[in-house]
Amino acid sequence: MMTHDVCIIGGGPAGTRAARLLAAAGKKTVLVESAEAGGTCLNRGCIPTKMLLGAVTARAGVLALERQRVLTADITLDYAALHTRMQRFVAGTRQALGKQLAAEGIELLSGYAVCEGPGRVQVKTGQGVRLIEAEDIIIATGSRPASFPSMQPDHAVILDSTDMLASNEVPESLLVVGGGVIGLEMADIFHALGCTVTVVEAAPHILPGEDDDIAAEMAKALKKRGVTVLADCKTQALAARDGQAVLRLADGRELTAARALLAVGRRPLTQGLGCEHLGCRLDARGAVETDEFLEAASHVYAIGDVNGRVQLAHAAEHQALYAARRILGQVSGPYESGPVPACVYGSTEVMRVGLTARDAAAKGKVTVGVAPLSANPIAQAHGDISGFVKAVRCDGRLVGMAAVGHGVSHLVTAAQQLVLRRVDSGHPLAFMFAHPTLDESLAAALDAPQKEFSVQA
Repeated sequence: MMTHDVCIIGGGPAGTRAARLLAAAGKKTVLVESAEAGGTCLNRGCIPTKMLLGAVTARAGVLALERQRVLTADITLDYAALHTRMQRFVAGTRQALGKQLAAEGIELLSGYAVCEGPGRVQVKTGQGVRLIEAEDIIIATGSRPASFPSMQPDHAVILDSTDMLASNEVPESLLVVGGGVIGLEMADIFHALGCTVTVVEAAPHILPGEDDDIAAEMAKALKKRGVTVLADCKTQALAARDGQAVLRLADGRELTAARALLAVGRRPLTQGLGCEHLGCRLDARGAVETDEFLEAASHVYAIGDVNGRVQLAHAAEHQALYAARRILGQVSGPYESGPVPACVYGSTEVMRVGLTARDAAAKGKVTVGVAPLSANPIAQAHGDISGFVKAVRCDGRLVGMAAVGHGVSHLVTAAQQLVLRRVDSGHPLAFMFAHPTLDESLAAALDAPQKEFSVQA
């Protein structure tokens, strides 16, 4: 029997952040992880993907200058070498994280957790079963790639994002089923590696959570580079046939490729966890339901992807900060995230903070100001002037900012501060944007003529 103040299930961004905060405050903390420290983000998601995109975006920058006829280049990415570099970096970071957790007095227990009852967690390790008793339990198990009954990965021909990152081979052709963040980033990577890529999205446009103009500009950029984009394209089934991936569409057509990536979102990882024994309830997707304090039951918190609120690593860490401080008695009010920053990375990027114009239209009168990147000196210097920055106001107050174009992910933190402060027409006296920077396009969007926005029927 192990007795702790806090038992945290899941060693990803949410779990490790909470563990470090609690241990630093003197709480005896055990962190249970079934796979690798760092979770999906470090090992199978954010970090390895961005390692690959770092090379892809560098290549895109050179090609943009080549189109301007200021240099000539013959660039070929060596994926085997790039993949090895990615693996080494991830392994090194994971090892450093493990050492850091140990140095901070956190017990990292490798095994599968099963909740037995209030304050009791059974952990199945390689050395046997251990029982943990803790005053507080934090569930931070994250999520896994989603699938449908008619579309299941076989991990050989039909792959999920974990499979794609694990392989150091580049298929001749790739069907990407799902035009969200994961699908588009993978499409960008493998197209740059010489793969023929087709993106299929069932919604009316790719990036279903974004406004139409942002999605349209991204689709335009992908098509310009040679990626086939099929939006509003309903599918029936995905299967392997004769070593090829075959996607059957609702209209009877079939699309074939050497491999298919199933990128239809992620589902909370709660199967077999025994949350019900703690008094927790799961929704239809398997997410742990929480109240306004991120509590799923008495002395039980659910943070990060597992609660189904926002599937972003930084949102998970923010929730971890709140949960840890609540356990320590440092906060009493309900959890508030504020405007959550989000990005799509790659040769062409998307960033958004706050509401889309479509979402804001349900709350009041919406106006939108747009600043084209073609007027920005840094975009001009890099030879890639496609895209724009937009500011969304509702009843005169800033409620959202978004951008699409080369390098716009770098705008997201400044944009968050603007939206957080709900900047109004008095902003020039409060903010100074350096010149020349890409950030100036944020100011340009704030100053741009406001056009009324209405949702089209």
